[in-house]
Amino acid sequence: MRKNILFLLSIFIIAGVVLAACQPAAETTTEEPTAETAVEEPVAENPADIAASLPRDETLYFNGQQWGSVVCWNPYSSNCNNAMALAQQDNARVTMFETPYLYNMLDGKVYPLLADGDFAWDAGMTAITFKINAAAHWSDGTPVTAEDVAYTWATHVKYNTQFGAANKDYIDTIEAVDASTVLVKAVLGDDGKAINPLLVQAYLSSNYVIQKAWTEKLEARTDGDAAALMADVAEDVVFSGPYYKFFTDDTKVVMVRDDNYWGQDTSMFGKLPVPTYLAHVIYKDNAAGTTALQAGEVDVSQQFNSNVQDLWLKDNLPISTYLADAPYNIGASLPTAYYNMASYGLDQVAVRKAIAMAVDYNTIISNAMTNQSATFTQVPRSLMNPTPGEQALFDHDAVADLQWAGSDIEGANQLLDDAGIVDADGDGWREYNGQNLHYIATCPNGWSDWQAAIEVVAAAGKEIGIDITTNYPEWSVYQTVVTNWPLPETGYDILMMWSDGAGPTQPWGRIRHLISSEFAQTTNNWNGNWGGYSNADADALIQAIPTMSDAAELKAAYTELVTIYLTDVPSFTLMYRPQSFHTVNESVWTNFPHEGDGTNPAVPPLDLTDGWSIAGLYNLTLVK
Repeated sequence: MRKNILFLLSIFIIAGVVLAACQPAAETTTEEPTAETAVEEPVAENPADIAASLPRDETLYFNGQQWGSVVCWNPYSSNCNNAMALAQQDNARVTMFETPYLYNMLDGKVYPLLADGDFAWDAGMTAITFKINAAAHWSDGTPVTAEDVAYTWATHVKYNTQFGAANKDYIDTIEAVDASTVLVKAVLGDDGKAINPLLVQAYLSSNYVIQKAWTEKLEARTDGDAAALMADVAEDVVFSGPYYKFFTDDTKVVMVRDDNYWGQDTSMFGKLPVPTYLAHVIYKDNAAGTTALQAGEVDVSQQFNSNVQDLWLKDNLPISTYLADAPYNIGASLPTAYYNMASYGLDQVAVRKAIAMAVDYNTIISNAMTNQSATFTQVPRSLMNPTPGEQALFDHDAVADLQWAGSDIEGANQLLDDAGIVDADGDGWREYNGQNLHYIATCPNGWSDWQAAIEVVAAAGKEIGIDITTNYPEWSVYQTVVTNWPLPETGYDILMMWSDGAGPTQPWGRIRHLISSEFAQTTNNWNGNWGGYSNADADALIQAIPTMSDAAELKAAYTELVTIYLTDVPSFTLMYRPQSFHTVNESVWTNFPHEGDGTNPAVPPLDLTDGWSIAGLYNLTLVK
């Protein structure tokens, strides 16, 4: 993966849909779980021996998600670098830890997981109530309860974890009404209603439920110290999901199925997921990952594979993507070049917009993305992804004069000339207040499509008299620098990072993360606005949108935000990127999600790990 939505006014779903979902009939007991059903480690003297030669017909291999060694298994931490197990996000990764609900990016709905049935707001829009599925139990055999949900939230707040800090301004308390009933009380505005109902209900599909008993054990051994609690490696963590840690080192991560997983109950999936093992070899770069995919050593590829269509059109390999034709996967996120607003001259709108106008986006899309993105002529730039639901949320005509498709060298030069930013000394480079404009554009090393895009940005600078060079730090360095303000005085003038994809708060959540000043110039910032941009008018609109219910009012607000963004240009989208790259090799496993595959609800192309995509693990079959 790269470290790396439709916005809905309400999310309602019938629990019975899940019961009728695309899984075959159950072959399991519905007996109440007991302590005897706790997970047992596979019988093996040395898990490394098994991990070195996993049975191919029992193992689903991944690439593109795990880069570097796993640090920890702690669901309270945001620094575990544990891509196969931990990702609390709009489409939460639910292989090991689980959320009350699962978001489905294809229909914009949520489906119960640990929850039993729909969640419901009260009449005054002050609180949400939902039930816990009676069949749900932890890996130690004890039941998942409402108290676990409540204690998880209390712990996030008490120790100010990333997940508590991100939600405590919107969620007041989470309480256990009884053993199975959860009450989520919102922080209320002056009107007596939830300040941000979007974030309150999104919490239920993006944040894990963690066992109270294990949390108390964790607190005891860390003496209640917040830093120690979040740094704990949590090798003994209790979980509720279908897979758990089997083996990890600096070459691979292997998770093994919990054959006592509660989801085989008829109230949920009705059986176990098909693969016994989920394995991820840690490849050095995309090229190595693509070679493994071609060789059938990878089944599910969440990485950029250049000219992916050649794998089946020219090489005749049993490889495919979710969409049969370009752009091959569903464009949902917007990889973005952020300007460091503290860099010399980048406080000038003319400089920022001129660079963005000059970039040859068609070259990025055709070369860097090998046409795995819509063009900016097909989908003119805004703050929205290319999906029809988001595109309908703003007035296209109102912002048409502000949009640019790229390669406008003449227009960019004119913009700079009009601003008085010219080459006064004749050395070929423009100056601002007598100082040459020189910038370093950067992204993580080894992320080949991002690096190719950054090279195009650098080339655009030279076309308009702005010296842009490139630098590619390793991800381990890059992530530390970019997420902590202040950015260095040199080296990170133009930096590439991701934006939100599809999720229950979108496009509001993406816009907030791109330009809200609440994230500007902060440390440990994994949210967005990494360049430090601030605009009070944008902040006011971002604050107001979650409480809007009138469609016309909402459209006007989104149109104004797009106007602000395209006028100020604090960052600029380089491509439309899939929510996840979802390329599969069907030499061993088949029946992966594809467009029009007949599943109901349709399983999204999120690599069978995130949100409702986990349902795809129950549909796999071995190739005969």
